[in-house]
Amino acid sequence: MSQPRQALRALEASLSSVLFGQERVIRELLATAVAGGHALLEGLPGLGKTLLARAFAEASGLSYRRIQFTPDLLPADVTGTEVLEDGGFVFRPGPLFAQVVLADEINRATPKTQSALLEAMQERGVTVAGVRYALPEPFVVLATQNPLELEGTYPLPEAQLDRFMSKIAVQAPPRAVWLRILSEEPAQPKAVEGLDLPQARRELEQVVVSQPALEAIANAGQLALEDKRLRMPLSPRGAKAWLALARALAYLAGRAHLDWEDLRQAMRPALAHRLLLTEEAQFEGVTVEAVLQDLLRRTMPK
Repeated sequence: MSQPRQALRALEASLSSVLFGQERVIRELLATAVAGGHALLEGLPGLGKTLLARAFAEASGLSYRRIQFTPDLLPADVTGTEVLEDGGFVFRPGPLFAQVVLADEINRATPKTQSALLEAMQERGVTVAGVRYALPEPFVVLATQNPLELEGTYPLPEAQLDRFMSKIAVQAPPRAVWLRILSEEPAQPKAVEGLDLPQARRELEQVVVSQPALEAIANAGQLALEDKRLRMPLSPRGAKAWLALARALAYLAGRAHLDWEDLRQAMRPALAHRLLLTEEAQFEGVTVEAVLQDLLRRTMPK
């Protein structure tokens, strides 16, 4: 086993000792980071989303900044701005200039401020006053989002949702984990030696993907395009995100090839936020989960 993969295993164990009972969430977060993407963590307040983001940065040894999104937050508060100093303008970087950026409660900010993240997430840089500034590598945005029915939240624009490789659902733990949370203090995240995300991403490219797996993704894309329940079907970017996330899950599991279970496990976090239902489908009680299960049934072997 390569050193980056061993370090990722140790990182997974470290995070599991900090956030109890969320092994699926941790695995999907690590897969997203290895695949070079950004993750949107959605769940009710108090489930440990912010704790997980901070622990991930600390244990990884990556620089970390947290941005608390509020309705009065301005784009310049995120990207940075030019200030007058010694008779000239000098750029003062904003909190985006870190390797791990936590956009906390991202859907409490206005769409204008949310859109300030778009260039950073896609291009790994920001443009201020016509000058482009590169962001550090690796660069991972971890955003937390409260369910939209909560007061004071704004839906993320479709274009920004699509920039997140995964949307990870953080749910309340089972009863046994509640007891552990109440009786046991979580450990401090342990720094992991030998973690090299760029190297892990290069190794990820060696995970073999079979032609039937590629055809299954293409078939799912075509079926989604023809599905009258969707007003926004699967895009090529979404299909590539699904494949990348599935390969990362295979890599974390220590496999040299992609199997069908990797595709199944990656489908929901990669696609649930990209497939948007029509108003008629929502009125009839259709859910995105039902559409995903239908696509799985029609494209994957049993």
